[in-house]
Amino acid sequence: MTKNYTIRLAHGDDVPALAALKLFCFRETFGAGGFAIPYPPADLAIFERESYGEAKVASELADSSHRTWVAQDEAGELVAYCHVGPAKVPHPECKEGDGELYQLYLKASAQGAGLGKKLLDLGLDHLAAQGRPIWLGVWQGNLKAQHVYAGRGFAIVGEYQFAVGDWLDDEFIMRRG
Repeated sequence: MTKNYTIRLAHGDDVPALAALKLFCFRETFGAGGFAIPYPPADLAIFERESYGEAKVASELADSSHRTWVAQDEAGELVAYCHVGPAKVPHPECKEGDGELYQLYLKASAQGAGLGKKLLDLGLDHLAAQGRPIWLGVWQGNLKAQHVYAGRGFAIVGEYQFAVGDWLDDEFIMRRG
């Protein structure tokens, strides 16, 4: 059975559900059921609270320089999202006014329906309209995502370490434009 999904801009009323979705997707992707990165529990708890807590999500949604699109199923449950905004990757060529794809996540149960492509298109089209380079950071072990981004014109231009508490993930910096 094919599910129908609706994509729309996120708004303030979405904060609890979006925070829960962000946390769920992070755990599903990088936890035991996904890449199984062995984050120390204390580091993971700090990161999850600071990155996916309701206060953080509310702040992002209230910031007019950020955009978040969400996909919801027929029951109204959020199943995927794309978050973009001003570039902040640590690269010497990253300049004020450049854009960044911060996050693109789907629940595993929503994958394969074209949602990822649609959300990615929305985010990249929004950033491209600014006429500036677009940046992103991607975990070096996520070959599938790297392939998708390369297919959209992104190239690896650097590396950095992304902090999850005191744990450091090795990430590639990719740029388009």
